[in-house]
Amino acid sequence: MSLQEARHTGTTSIGLAEGWSLERLTPPSRLFGANGLRTGPDGRVYVAQVTGSQISALDVATGRLETISAKGGEIVAPDDVAFDDRGNLYATEVMDGRVSVRGTDGRTRVLRDDVPSANGITVHRGRLFVGESRVGGRLLELDPAGGAPRVLLDGAAMLNAMECGPDGLLYYPVMGTNDIWRVDPDGGEPERVVGDLGVPDAVKFDSAGFLVSTQAATGEVLRIDPRTGERTVLAALAPGLDNLTFVGERLFVSHFTGQITEILGGGETRTTLPGGLNWPLDLTVDDDGVLYAADGTFFYALTPAGTSRTLGMLFSPGYPGFLRGVTAVGGGEFVVTTANGEIARYRPAAAESEVLAEGLDQLYGVLVTPDGAVLAAELGAGRVLSLTSGRVDVLACGLDRPLGVALGPDGTCFVSEAGAGRIVRITGSGVDTVVDGLGEPQGILVRDGRLHVVDAAARTLTAVDLETRARHTLARDLPVGAPPGVTPKPLKGLPPFSGPQGPFAGITAGPDGTLYLSADAEGSVLALRREGTNRP
Repeated sequence: MSLQEARHTGTTSIGLAEGWSLERLTPPSRLFGANGLRTGPDGRVYVAQVTGSQISALDVATGRLETISAKGGEIVAPDDVAFDDRGNLYATEVMDGRVSVRGTDGRTRVLRDDVPSANGITVHRGRLFVGESRVGGRLLELDPAGGAPRVLLDGAAMLNAMECGPDGLLYYPVMGTNDIWRVDPDGGEPERVVGDLGVPDAVKFDSAGFLVSTQAATGEVLRIDPRTGERTVLAALAPGLDNLTFVGERLFVSHFTGQITEILGGGETRTTLPGGLNWPLDLTVDDDGVLYAADGTFFYALTPAGTSRTLGMLFSPGYPGFLRGVTAVGGGEFVVTTANGEIARYRPAAAESEVLAEGLDQLYGVLVTPDGAVLAAELGAGRVLSLTSGRVDVLACGLDRPLGVALGPDGTCFVSEAGAGRIVRITGSGVDTVVDGLGEPQGILVRDGRLHVVDAAARTLTAVDLETRARHTLARDLPVGAPPGVTPKPLKGLPPFSGPQGPFAGITAGPDGTLYLSADAEGSVLALRREGTNRP
């Protein structure tokens, strides 16, 4: 795949310092994940991408993508889309609790801003229906002209993508109760159609009048008789399916990774658009030299050959939550920070995790000291915390958006202050500035007497000699941070799955000195090596 086909449209190639080489361990992603799907009036598949605040149109014949609503635009965190008979596009903005409409003239306006966790959306005979994916959620009919909404259902446990059937009833999955229901949009009692599913998150109808539903937890695509509830497995894919759409008689499903798959029948499938990493966020290397990547909804082990192995995901047993910071502590265990404000010990092979601290405000980088203390950056409160034997102490406070933490050979803790554009070290009396004049420092690493800094605003990797303070740029024009000229809108979170989300270009090192970086703009992991270093 060429970089022009990726989601990152930067035209400048990465520049390296003399004596360094670069390798992409994973290919750039073409989308910021793939959530809601809908076939548009033009026959293209429109893909909502929550974490990228983007809507793209995919030509399934050519694989060509066109950005319809870009990151930094008026639509924020779109989760699902629908069209009316005039070609207007409606989008649910799940993190902002809004429903917006993008007209055929390209202009966007907010239809409602009082629909918490707005998720599934559909239009049927000129009527607009929206469901809230939250505990105690509502199923609403919205007035496209802006009038008061009509409540069809209240108190549901996490509604998702819905569709009206040929019988005129509105069918909707309820993720919290693991079943599919239907209701007459003109009034009446809801009726359960089928239960005991694999966390259904979308329903659509095929031309024969059967329900087709994706299952987030099991990865199954089911065909369900709405009259009897009898089900058939059309395909078994990886967990993380999100939505589906038909292009004529052809069936396509989306995956959290951004993969779009065509279901061919007889259990056969074909990849229409490959998946990839969504962010990625923090990275860590264990004692065996294995590289791991926290990607929010997923946790991966990456091989030198560039393949990834999924160790856990949001709906798998024992997953600690939306992963952000991660550090390997040996024996297949990791200490992680989550977007839910928790520090946890995670054992993916045993499918279990243990919460060590909770109720914290936007945690990012994490490390474990040689004596077992856990240090973590708490962006929301501007602090660095120390967790020992269940007790949380404040090592530093009053920081401006702390993101990364690193440990020096003498035990000194370094912190990146993204808001202040500097790196500080924590002392007994407060903090001292080590490096200033940076744009937005995020991931940091101390190795061989050098402090390595990923600056997401300057798009550089800089090495700072801790003794002389001399700076040396190892890489420039990195695919990190927001696109040039774009100010992303805040991602406020997806309760109960995740608190506020945000980027974190992490960095770690292998035992041979290879530097690994999270290239969150393009969705890849980069490996930087001194020339002559053997590849692991």
